[in-house]
Amino acid sequence: MSSFDEVYFLFMDTNECIVSLQIDLTSHIVRVLCTLKVENLGPDVASEILLTFPNSQAMKLANLKTLYNEGKGKGSSAFNLLVSEVHPEGAPQEITFFSVSLRDRLEKGKSLILTVLAIFTHTLQPFPDEITQGDIQLVLYQDSAYFLSPYVVKSQTLNIMLPGGRVESYTKHPNGRIVDSAIKYGPFENLPPFSYSPIAVHYENNSPFVVAQELVREIEVSHWGSIQVTEQYNLVHKGATNKGGFSRLDYQARAYMGGKSSLRRLTARLPPRAHSVYYRDDIGNISTSHLWGDSRKTQLEIEPRFPMFGGWRTSFTIGYGLPLEDFLFVLEGRRFLNITLGSPVDEVVIDDLIVKVILPEGSKDISVSVPFPTKQWQETKYLHLDLVGRPVVVLEKTNVVPEHNIYFQVYYSFNNLSLLREPLMLILGFLFLFIACIVHVHADLSISKSSASYIAKLQWDEVQATVQRVQNIINKCLSIHEKLETSLQDLYRTGDVQSCKVARKTADGLLKELSKELKPLTIFLQSSPQAAQIWPKVDELVAKEKEMQEKLMQKHSAIVDCFEKKHSGRDIESRVAPYQQKLIALKQEIDDLLDFIDEI
Repeated sequence: MSSFDEVYFLFMDTNECIVSLQIDLTSHIVRVLCTLKVENLGPDVASEILLTFPNSQAMKLANLKTLYNEGKGKGSSAFNLLVSEVHPEGAPQEITFFSVSLRDRLEKGKSLILTVLAIFTHTLQPFPDEITQGDIQLVLYQDSAYFLSPYVVKSQTLNIMLPGGRVESYTKHPNGRIVDSAIKYGPFENLPPFSYSPIAVHYENNSPFVVAQELVREIEVSHWGSIQVTEQYNLVHKGATNKGGFSRLDYQARAYMGGKSSLRRLTARLPPRAHSVYYRDDIGNISTSHLWGDSRKTQLEIEPRFPMFGGWRTSFTIGYGLPLEDFLFVLEGRRFLNITLGSPVDEVVIDDLIVKVILPEGSKDISVSVPFPTKQWQETKYLHLDLVGRPVVVLEKTNVVPEHNIYFQVYYSFNNLSLLREPLMLILGFLFLFIACIVHVHADLSISKSSASYIAKLQWDEVQATVQRVQNIINKCLSIHEKLETSLQDLYRTGDVQSCKVARKTADGLLKELSKELKPLTIFLQSSPQAAQIWPKVDELVAKEKEMQEKLMQKHSAIVDCFEKKHSGRDIESRVAPYQQKLIALKQEIDDLLDFIDEI
């Protein structure tokens, strides 16, 4: 604020005050700053001063702060004074009163200087309320040219600061004028109490009206060295709504032609030494962000997935870690967390702010110190390795502005031995796991060897092993069959009858040996009750293999005999054709039986 307008008014006809007033309309948050010099001219001491606002403004009052200035020049100091809403008897019902409690009683003939900062939200009204992408944003501000006071005003001036650009219109007044980017009214002389003169300013304001309808901040404290902060934003642009189509080409290539009031990017001023910063929305991580900082600050510049015009919404999450030693301290045996309350994002109005401070498990005797009224309660949250849950301090405040982003404290007691709880749980958990593995490896967990179920299981295992041996022998027989077929092919190629006879004699000997091995196995399966279900198929398999042996030997003898008698090839084919068809059918049946037995 560069300069102040002067307002002179009388305090209860006995006190005289000088007030400097300035209204800042450069963003979508309205800030009113005034400095009062009060002199007590009455016979009694004064302990409070009243401030008044119309009810329509008081409903949108986000913050009211009063400072007492003591001394002059470089040696001056400022003290916060307690401000509370009061309801004086006989006061007008359409006006809200606030009482400022003075630090020291104001004696007769003494004076003091007060600085009052009032911040209002949702006060500027887009007019028109719908614009196209190429239009500028015009807003309407309505107030009183007179400083609303319960006392007689001797003299007053008003200074309204604008962001520059067009001023469509403003309420004309005999002594009202535009100077640079400000509208000046006054001086006004000898105004009676509660004087009110409505004014309206219609001007260009292309600031994005960024409002977080809800912001949930989770601050998780870990005594193992870090604080994790997670902020979930639900944003809406409360400026003039966008009508018509949206052209991405015009927006990017010719930004000067439109989208002046859109939200292109946000700047979050994080605490120094912030680390592990991420920014994501419902879709996933967003890479269009820039982070830089030094030992004094960390700044995150983020761009939403799409530019936000009036009426548009978006939701996203910001998360980052903080060094524990920068925010957690010990005082008189108790620990306390000292961290900021509001949003680190510039010029964002928060309709509903919820701050959750998650303390380590085992924290007790919890108390909170917040420099302004908030709703407070406690919850319990369970995270990994928690037994009784972690205490959660919840703070809620509505109508929050950047000036609320100040430090608050959470005090609690914590026994350092509780730090050993999670490591001990992990150690014991692994110890029990290793013991269980050792017991499992060395203990006999099988069913009792004398029980019927155990005996039945052993018998079934023996049946399965026997069936497997039968299958192996059958497969060996089939392999010998293939060698016989190969010897016949060699006979067709070379005409060597003697070699073919030797191959048959060898195969015949091998098949007899396998038949001897097979006989006790089939006897066992036939006599075992456990094999009652599978024995018919095994018996059929053995029978089919024997039949196949006989047919193959008959085919082999017929071909050798034909070669010895030097029959023609056509005679040989006609003689062995019946055997060949039968062999093909038997081979298919044997394969099917083997597959069936494998599935049992």
